Amino acid sequence: MLKKLTLLSLLFPCLSFFTFAEEGGSGHYMPGSMSSFMDGVPAAQTFIVRLNALEYSGSYDHSLPFAGIDAANVDVKSKALALTLLYRPDIDLGENWSYSFSASIPYVDMEVSANVFTDGVSDIRVTDSDSALGDIIIMPLMLNQNISPDLNINYRISLYAPTGSYQVGELANTGKNFWSVEPTVAAVYMGQKNGIEASVFAGIDFNQENDDTHYKSGAQAHLETTFAQHFPLWGGLAGAGLTGFYYKQIVGDSGDGANFGDFKASSVGAGPTLSFVHKTASADIMAELKWLHEFSTTKRVQGDTIFLKVMAKF
Repeated sequence: MLKKLTLLSLLFPCLSFFTFAEEGGSGHYMPGSMSSFMDGVPAAQTFIVRLNALEYSGSYDHSLPFAGIDAANVDVKSKALALTLLYRPDIDLGENWSYSFSASIPYVDMEVSANVFTDGVSDIRVTDSDSALGDIIIMPLMLNQNISPDLNINYRISLYAPTGSYQVGELANTGKNFWSVEPTVAAVYMGQKNGIEASVFAGIDFNQENDDTHYKSGAQAHLETTFAQHFPLWGGLAGAGLTGFYYKQIVGDSGDGANFGDFKASSVGAGPTLSFVHKTASADIMAELKWLHEFSTTKRVQGDTIFLKVMAKF
């Protein structure tokens, strides 16, 4: 079963589902979303369908730039559902190498409340909500290098397209109105005999300028890791462990609209992760549930995220 689990070590980000304060420090990538064997690149030919669900609740007590306006005492609630499709074709790249490509289409429901500054001095409490398509993620290049039966190294490029709903002056936008490019490298260790998982993912997001607000969010780096123990259960393979992440903006914000200066954001988060793998007559089914709590966060909304991933491999 552990060998099957390694072959199932697929897929990728659980997405940038929502866009709270994107110009206040957070980028397209949702910290902690890509962190375990569930997010690896497949080694064998396959087609995968995955549903990604996310629920987030957070707040920020100070001022943030939101789509051309200044807001303070921000509260965010968001739910999202995304469909991911991945194909690993029968292409020979040489011994121990494989190639895949994928796309993820998110639908976002969000609500944002904040004190909005109307004349530079006074402010009013405003609540804004929206439900619409989010920014689609395209991964044209996903490579897996099989080092040993227990270890795989992944390399990939992600493109975030500005397909979501966006309007200047709105607190709740489901899109960010700019492109991002995200190179990522990962090492996924899955012990075939001991059931131990040790996964590490590292990526950087490079963002284009938002043409409507003339604000360019600086590059953000993120590091995620999962340590878990996998064991036989109910005819399948269960896993229990801990996921953590470190997120830091390494280049300051810029552009004519960057009234807050470089506004570099950072965050650290951690929480429990549970997984289960089961083989049916027609497909291999995988599921992962994790809760991540953010702490030691600066210049971005801080809160809690629940991720649920359900995947079928054909």
